[in-house]
Formats: sequence, structure tokens, C-alpha cells
Amino acid sequence: MAHILHIDSSPRGNRSVSRTLSDEFVDAWKVNHPSDSVTYRDLGHQPVPHVDEAWIAGAFAPPETHTPEQSQAIQVSDMLVEEFLAAERYVLGVPMYNLNIPSTLKAYIDQIVRVGLTFSVGANGYEGLVHGKKMLVVTARGGAYPQGSPADMQEPYLRLIFGFIGITDITFIHADSLNLGDEARNKAVADAQGAIKEALVHW
Repeated sequence: MAHILHIDSSPRGNRSVSRTLSDEFVDAWKVNHPSDSVTYRDLGHQPVPHVDEAWIAGAFAPPETHTPEQSQAIQVSDMLVEEFLAAERYVLGVPMYNLNIPSTLKAYIDQIVRVGLTFSVGANGYEGLVHGKKMLVVTARGGAYPQGSPADMQEPYLRLIFGFIGITDITFIHADSLNLGDEARNKAVADAQGAIKEALVHW
């Protein structure tokens, strides 16, 4: 039995392609794995706070030295890290904004990438502390971004930051060309749905 953390980051509702596709995957996964459990977090509609000065002071100081303001500032972060570490698998729905991820997802990542909790710093430099996990990222992009395109800062960033904390088994499913006409859009969604069916078998 596995526990999945499903995260959406689009502010759109039913019109969101990334939401629709990530939901399709999770719904099908639950049918095939009824004993697995899912926690859902909607960053698009319920964003988490951005890091501020009190957060930084609290996150980089021993708990016994925290002021009430610092303890309160990292309370949400502590909860998000605990939720994140409790999962064995992650499903992310991520639209592309200005060639990268939405600020809602960036704010979330800033909350969970925590020294001493999800990564450490030692004699050999940085070391991720989150091991043995799998991640599936479903993206929605208006343009066409072939593999390795310098205009795509979305997949490279997500691979880098989650790899930084130890998660390297990451599968990407891209729905590209969504703003390039109905034919291109329909093909992109169909191709992504096909990739989802394949991922259900191999993930």
C-alpha cells in the first residue's frame, strides 16, 4: 500500500488541462490500486505563504531559540514538510507560466526545501534526504517545447530542485501546443492521455 500526495498548481478550475490530466491519472490509479491512499493539495486555489524574514530566521535556527514570531512563521512549513515526507509517490499538475512554473508551486517548493529536513549540508556539500520516492509531473504548455529546448525552464528546474532533495525518479508527461489551434490542442491532450495510460502500467 502506498500513499500519494497529489498537488495541483493551476488557478483555473474545470478549464485547466493540467488539473484534468492529473485527475485522470490519480482517478485511474485509485481504481487499479484501491488500497493506496491520496492526499490532495490545491495550490492554485489555496496558495501557501511566501518565505519572509521571520521564516528564514526560524528555519535556520535551533527550535529552542525560536521567538514566538519565528515559530509561527515556520508552522506552515513544518506541516507541509511532514505531509510531503509522509508520501511515497507524488503527482503534480503544473501549467507553464512564462516558460517556468507558477509562483504558487515555487512558494510551496520554498516551504518544503528545508535544511535538516529534506536536505543536509556536510563535509561533502549538499545531500538530499528524501529517498526511495517516485514523482509524476503532468504539465500543460501553450507552445511547443521539444526535448532540450532552451525555452523550457520548467522541466529542468523541477528535475533539479527535487533531485536536490533526493527525488530523481521523475516521469514527465507534457501536453504541449495547447494554444496552437484546435487540431494541435486535441492531439496534445490525446497524446498526454496515452502517456498517462502507459504510466499507469510502469509507474
